[in-house]
Amino acid sequence: MSMVKKYVCLMMGLCCASLLYSQPGIQQGNWIGSLYRNDGKTIRFHFSVDEEKNKKVLFINNAGEHIRIDQLRTKGDSLFFEMPVFESYFSVKMISPQHWKGQWLKRGSADPQIMPFEARVESAISKPTVGLPKFDISGRWSIVFTKPDGKTRPAIGEWKATDNRLVGTVITPTGDYRYLTGIVSADSMELSTFDGSHAFLLKAKLSGDHQLKEGFFYSGATSTEPWIAEKNPAAVLPDIAAMHVKNGDGKLNFTFRDLANQKVSIHDPKFRNKVVVLQIMGSWCPNCMDETAFLSDYYRKNRQRGIEIIGLAYEYSTDPERSRKSIQKFKDRFNVQYTLLNTGVTVSDSLRTEKTLPELTTIKSFPTTIFLNKQGRVAKIHAGFEGPGTGVHYAEWKNEFEKTIEELLREK
Repeated sequence: MSMVKKYVCLMMGLCCASLLYSQPGIQQGNWIGSLYRNDGKTIRFHFSVDEEKNKKVLFINNAGEHIRIDQLRTKGDSLFFEMPVFESYFSVKMISPQHWKGQWLKRGSADPQIMPFEARVESAISKPTVGLPKFDISGRWSIVFTKPDGKTRPAIGEWKATDNRLVGTVITPTGDYRYLTGIVSADSMELSTFDGSHAFLLKAKLSGDHQLKEGFFYSGATSTEPWIAEKNPAAVLPDIAAMHVKNGDGKLNFTFRDLANQKVSIHDPKFRNKVVVLQIMGSWCPNCMDETAFLSDYYRKNRQRGIEIIGLAYEYSTDPERSRKSIQKFKDRFNVQYTLLNTGVTVSDSLRTEKTLPELTTIKSFPTTIFLNKQGRVAKIHAGFEGPGTGVHYAEWKNEFEKTIEELLREK
C-alpha cells in the first residue's frame, strides 16, 4: 500500500472512530513509545495516560515539556490520535491494556512520512543496568555535524547530567532542538525527543570529560548525520541566518489572506502608527510553536500599548484549505488573537522571499522576527530562535524582545 493510501485509510479511521472515554482497556500511568527507523535504530520517548472527567488523555513528556492530547478515538481494538499542532497522527492496535502497535504518520511537502510505532507500559519494560558515567559531561559543547554531502554545520550542545539522567538541548544558528532527555552511562550518552514533528536521537561515545566522538544524529525515518563535540564554555555560533533590508526606505508592501479568506494588508488602518512585529513562521515548525506560545501571551497582555503582531505562514502546500486547517490548529492551540496570514507560498519554494517580501534578503530561518517602527519601517530583524528548552538563552531572548518593543514605543 502506498504512503498516500495509508494516509487516506488513517484519516478515514479518525473520522469514523469515537472519542475514548473511561475504559478498562488502556492502563493509566507511564508509557514508553518507540519509533522504528529503516536502519533498525529506535527513537524512544516517554508519555503518560491519565483520566480527566471520565475521559482518557495522553501527555507526551520531554524533560520540562508536557504535550496534552485529548482527542483519542477508538474503533474496535484500534486507537487513533492526532497531535494538537502539527499534521501528525498515530494509528495503533491495542494488543493489550499494556501494549500498542501501529504507526506514526507525518505529512510534509511530499509524500507522508510513516514510521512503525510501538508502546508499552513503562513498568512492563526491563531496564538495562548501566554503570555510572566515567566523566561529567554537564556543560556547554561545541558540536560539528557532517551532512550527507560532506559539508559540516555548527551547533552548541548544552546539557546537565545527574547520575545517569541527562537533559538539555542543541542550539543551531537557526533554532534549537527543544527539550532533549536521555541517559549517560559509563562510556556513552544518548538524548532523544518527540513533539509531533521532531523525532530525534543523538548518540555518542565519551572520550574523556572534554570530548565526545563517534556521534550519530538520527532524525525521522531516514536522516543520519555523524557528529563530534568538544566541551567549550565559550562556544559561539556564526550568524549565518541574518536577514537585511535591501536598498529602499525600509518599508514592506504585502497583502495576504487571513483564515477567513479576507485580504489583509500591512497598510490597513489597524497597523498604522503601531509597532508591528512580523513573525515569519509555519505551522509545521516546532520552534515557531514555541514562539507562538510566547507571542500569543504577550499580545493578550500588551496589545493596548499600541502593538500589533502579524504571523506570516509559509506552509507545506499551496492548497489553501490544507494550509488554513493547519494554521487554524496553531491558532486554537495557543489562543492566538493576533493576525495570522497564509502567504500561499510554500516553505520549500526557492523564491519564497522574492514572492512575499522582496524588500528583504533571503529568509533563512523559521521563525524569524521582524520589528517595524510606527512609521512602518523595518527597525530590527532577529533571525533564529532560542526557545524555552534553552533555559537562560530563552530568558535573554525575551528580555531583548521587550527592550526592542520599549525602544520603538518611545520613538516619535
